[in-house]
Amino acid sequence: MQEKVLITAALPYANGPLHFGHIAGAYLPGDCYARYQRLKGSDVLYICGSDEYGVAITLSADMAGRTPKEHVDIFHKINKDFFDKLNISFDHYSRTTWEGHVQVVQEFFLDLLNNGYIEKKETLQLYSEAENRFLADRYVVGVCPKCGFDKARGDECQSCGASYEATDLIDPKSKLTSSKLVKKATTHWFLRFDKFKEELASWIEKKQWKPNVINFAKAYIDDLKPRAITRDSEWGVPVPLPEAEGKVLYVWFDAPIGYISATKHWAQQAGNPDSWKSYWEDPSTRLVQFIGKDNIPFHAVFFPAMTMGQNKPLKLVDDLPANEFYNLEGRQFSKSDGWYIDLETFFNKYTTDQIRYAIASNAPESQDSEFTWKDFQMRCNAELLGKYGNLVNRVLVFAQQQCSGVIPKPEKLEQVDLDFLSKISEIAKEAALAYESYHLRKASQLVMELAQAGNAYFDCKKPWIAAKAEEKRPEMLSTIFCCLEAIKTLALISSPILPSSSEKIWKLLGFQDVLASHSWSDVLTNRIQSGIILPKPEILFTKIEDEQVQKEEDGMKALAESAKKNAEPSYLPLKPEVSFDDVKKIDLRVAKILHVERVPKSKKLLKLSVDLGFEKRTIVAGIGEKMEDISALVGKKILVVANLKPALLMGVESQGMVLAGLHDAQFELADFVLSPVGTNVS
Repeated sequence: MQEKVLITAALPYANGPLHFGHIAGAYLPGDCYARYQRLKGSDVLYICGSDEYGVAITLSADMAGRTPKEHVDIFHKINKDFFDKLNISFDHYSRTTWEGHVQVVQEFFLDLLNNGYIEKKETLQLYSEAENRFLADRYVVGVCPKCGFDKARGDECQSCGASYEATDLIDPKSKLTSSKLVKKATTHWFLRFDKFKEELASWIEKKQWKPNVINFAKAYIDDLKPRAITRDSEWGVPVPLPEAEGKVLYVWFDAPIGYISATKHWAQQAGNPDSWKSYWEDPSTRLVQFIGKDNIPFHAVFFPAMTMGQNKPLKLVDDLPANEFYNLEGRQFSKSDGWYIDLETFFNKYTTDQIRYAIASNAPESQDSEFTWKDFQMRCNAELLGKYGNLVNRVLVFAQQQCSGVIPKPEKLEQVDLDFLSKISEIAKEAALAYESYHLRKASQLVMELAQAGNAYFDCKKPWIAAKAEEKRPEMLSTIFCCLEAIKTLALISSPILPSSSEKIWKLLGFQDVLASHSWSDVLTNRIQSGIILPKPEILFTKIEDEQVQKEEDGMKALAESAKKNAEPSYLPLKPEVSFDDVKKIDLRVAKILHVERVPKSKKLLKLSVDLGFEKRTIVAGIGEKMEDISALVGKKILVVANLKPALLMGVESQGMVLAGLHDAQFELADFVLSPVGTNVS
């Protein structure tokens, strides 16, 4: 029976252009899996689309002088064109502003409401009397309630890393108009996630996902609480209740439902409006959702809970291959910092298959990885050109010259030939397992292993010598036949990663149809046919010179320097003057870090156990986002404010404050060597 596979990739936010970091996380892994499943003979539907609602959209649109719709229209097209350029084979690319999305989301809401999973509450929110509207956290700035930084954002402080509600800010103001804000009562609707804890915990216990995905999800499930799902805004899916005028649903609520509405969109455009049900309402469908690690809670906890509360028998995710982050030369991609690759220029110089292979071969499957120009050059020159392209070109050129440009008939297969054909088959089986288990790195290695095996076999058999003696000609013909069989298999197993190059190879082997129209098993089972005329060989890849790479690196550094010069000075303004007596009130002590761990659900916060000499304490510090190895902090003697009033941060009581310097988003701690623990610092 044909397996039905529904594949989704995280809906990209239509608020800016995508880059290779995004592609490595969800879209290329999803595409390679979809291409493999199609070759395998599965009934595949690969769905994606633009995520176009939310406060970040309205804020960016306001600052750009556009309407939200104008704003998302621009980036929907930019990102869709980028996917096309990268040969991402979505069966349908939708958007959450298409008219059918609203109905699907509102039906989700009403099912949850009627089934007792949504409750209404009155809360205090920040209100701008000057603008006559409630302001979401992204529209708010103020004084951090933790450290006193006077330009803190509405959800977290850029200075100390503290997380809080916007209503906790001191002297909150509108980010756009600087008008003062007041707290005003408003009604919102909350999803009772706590009611799903037992069902979610039982469901996720049966999953064989990556440990980081399982552990992250379990931590969220253990701490599930009611969560607001509405906002005061005009941009979003309206709450479908008479008393909810001016309220829209949070973007994190409506976005994952976009997978279903996008499938409905596909079904409508295909002329069969109910065909979406054969995927989403069929329990035999395999639902695989490709995401980056920052999307784990939404896909492993929130969306499954929302789906459990529906009246329709909708699919829950079966596999959730969440990848880590993909960076650029050791840093995050950032257009504002000038640390990015200009894509238009890139695709004028390099091919889509080159970047697809470079990303796949270094995919961030279990830990963060990065694009570097040196690695890109090595992958293109040593592997794509030196192994893959070299095997194809040398064999096809030889066949033109010594086999009259046709696929020869093997006269006699010796043991070395049979061993080589067996090795081809084994590598192909391993490649299938790699694709099936979402291991692109392994699949890339196996592609090159087959290319290297083909080159080694060609060198070992030395057909150029056999071609000179008539009695050895049958041996030479058998060698070239086996090499062409290897190239045919190479085209097959590389096609999910290198779709353009593999189709070129298929044509160079004399096939008149397209490789993608065949099944994986048929290509492997049916040997290449002798007597077929081979077209004139073509070069698949060209060399990337050292000078070219140096130019790329220099250009990227120049962009970053230019962005740095044009940026506003990063010096924080001086705080109001204080008296000497005020300073004397602060008790600074040397403390030794005994233990450190990350605070669940926070990128920045670390929970430190410190020794002050006279007692041990717990301090929460927002210094962890850029730290890869937090264990290196253990044993350090640092400076802390020891008489700060305790505060509750993300459910953990913090009994002091760590003092640290901040430069280029990196925190630096004072490190005392001679002063003993507990020393007073003045």
